[in-house]
Amino acid sequence: QVQLVESGGGLVQAGGSLRLSCAASGSAIDRYNMAWFRQAPGKEREFVAAISWGGSSTYYADSVKGRFTISRDNAKNTLYLRMNSLKPEDTAVYYCARKNEHYSGSYFSTSSTEYDYWGQGTQVTVSS
Repeated sequence: QVQLVESGGGLVQAGGSLRLSCAASGSAIDRYNMAWFRQAPGKEREFVAAISWGGSSTYYADSVKGRFTISRDNAKNTLYLRMNSLKPEDTAVYYCARKNEHYSGSYFSTSSTEYDYWGQGTQVTVSS
């Protein structure tokens, strides 16, 4: 069993930056692709970004491409999301998730059903 705990959320003005962290415990995540999703009030959970198990490949939703950067430190068992040029529409609860099979390589799923472990989420609020 792996536990995922997000941190780093908060209130920021439009144009600002935040870095989210997702610390894993109970099991190593270094064999698994990882992803960030977000959910705004009244909306479905949506894919944000994913990274391969070794960190060499990444994939982003069009809405965040060029502004967000996903990364990982397997030695620290931690996933990150650097968010720059934040917009009010980025306001949401952000979740990290582990892919439901290991060594997925550069296959990135944007469907939440293909991720089996989730954190509790961290709130990001961007004011205009």
